[in-house]
Amino acid sequence: MDPVPPAHSLRRTPIQQRSADRLARILDACAELLDETGYENLSTRAVAQRAGVPIGSVYRFFGNKRAMATALAHRNLDRYADGIANRLAALPATHWRPVVDAVLDEYLAMKRGVPGFALVDFGVPAPPADDAASDPNHQVAARLTELLSAHLGLTPDAALERAVLVAVEATDALIQLAFRTDPAGDPGIVAETRAMMHAYLARVLD
Repeated sequence: MDPVPPAHSLRRTPIQQRSADRLARILDACAELLDETGYENLSTRAVAQRAGVPIGSVYRFFGNKRAMATALAHRNLDRYADGIANRLAALPATHWRPVVDAVLDEYLAMKRGVPGFALVDFGVPAPPADDAASDPNHQVAARLTELLSAHLGLTPDAALERAVLVAVEATDALIQLAFRTDPAGDPGIVAETRAMMHAYLARVLD
C-alpha cells in the first residue's frame, strides 16, 4: 500500500483500506493527467473520471486541484525516501560517494519513470514558498540529511544540513537543464551534476 499523504494535505485521512485504495487511485489518476494535460488544465472532475470514482470522493479528500497535487508531491517524497533507503541497504557505510550516487540515481529513476513527476516532483508549480518549512527543496534536504546521517553515522548538525540543502538546490537546477536538453536526461549534464555533487559534498563528508 502506498503511504498516505500527511493529514494536513487532506480534508479527511483514510482509515479503512478501501478508502486508502480509493485515495491511491485518485492520486494515480492525477499523476497520469498531469503528463497528458499539464497542471493548468488539470481538473478534479477529470481526475474523478480517470480514477473511476464519484466527484464527491475527490472532494472528500481535497478542496481543490492544488491540494490534490500537493498530496501527490508528498507521496512522491515518501517514495523517493523509501527508494533511497532500499538502495542504501545494499551499500556499505564506509564510503560516502556511492551513497550520494544512490541519491541521484533514485531521483533520475523517478524523473524517467514516475507519472506526473516532471511537473509535480516534490512540490506544486507555484511561486516560492514564504517559509522554509513548506519549501519543497528544504523538505527534500531534511529527509536526505536524515537518511545520510543514519547510514553514514554522521551528526545531522547545521553544517551538514546546509551543505545538503545547497547540493539539493544545485542538483535540482542542473537536472532540470538535463531534461530540458534531452527528454531522457542529457548524459553529459547528468555526469557533470554527479561530479559537482562529489566535489561539493567532499567538504563536509571527507
